[in-house]
Amino acid sequence: MEFLDDVEYRDITKDQLLRLVSEDYNHNFIVVVDRTAISQRDFPLLIVDLHNLSGREFRAVPSQVQSIENNLSIANMDFEEFAGSVDESGVFRGFPES
Repeated sequence: MEFLDDVEYRDITKDQLLRLVSEDYNHNFIVVVDRTAISQRDFPLLIVDLHNLSGREFRAVPSQVQSIENNLSIANMDFEEFAGSVDESGVFRGFPES
């Protein structure tokens, strides 16, 4: 995981961000701390899929980012498994315990 903290990108849209990502970027998703994330109590971060620069997205609480990164980076799970497991507010909070 790499971090970029630059006020130049403060109001960037997802589409603008996708246009800035080079095709040879070596990560398959980006985690964005946007206005929505910082304005809500549980800080739901925006997770954006970069596979073929598709721009699919979902939100996740910060405590789940490590699990998302671990599983997506080794292709143990795919983006849709996380995106399809968001709660009624559209936020991934972890998989239900069986």
